[in-house]
Amino acid sequence: MSRIGRKPLEIPKGVQVSITKDAVSVKGPKGTLNMKRQGTSAKVEIKQQKDEDQKDVLVFERKGNEGQERAAHGLTRALVANMMKGVTDGFTRELEINGVGYKAEVKGTSLTLSLGYSHPIEFKLPEGVSAKTDKNLLILSGIDKQVLGGAASKIRSFRPPEPYKGKGIKYKEETILRKAGKTAGK
Repeated sequence: MSRIGRKPLEIPKGVQVSITKDAVSVKGPKGTLNMKRQGTSAKVEIKQQKDEDQKDVLVFERKGNEGQERAAHGLTRALVANMMKGVTDGFTRELEINGVGYKAEVKGTSLTLSLGYSHPIEFKLPEGVSAKTDKNLLILSGIDKQVLGGAASKIRSFRPPEPYKGKGIKYKEETILRKAGKTAGK
């Protein structure tokens, strides 16, 4: 049995969960998130009940014991847990911009990046994602972890960090393995 799928998921105060046959909806102080249940995740049964401390919890049970059902068991619980964290606390992703003349500007829902190309790059932020800049940091925030991660990945792909001088856009927690240049070998 999945170790993650087996754990009951406590519903925080101020969060409402509605479960139907083909969707899960989580509503909280920061907004509402919906997840369609399709494929193998539809084979995982989600029940709302009280635990021994009389707290509302969600319990995830799978119907069979096939490989895909076991995988969907933990995945479904993790996705619903991310939805609950998103509507209560939200998620942030920090990108570091390194390089002479490299900068980012936020104008409403648009992001303008100057990354050493002959032209600035205009990037429209997805719905639900907001950005702000602080010196060489670009801070993205939103309630949907998947959309936020996709936006951060797309922004990073405009100028990935290079291994010689470390110029480019990288995640703040990312470590770049540096290479020695040609003159270092003599």
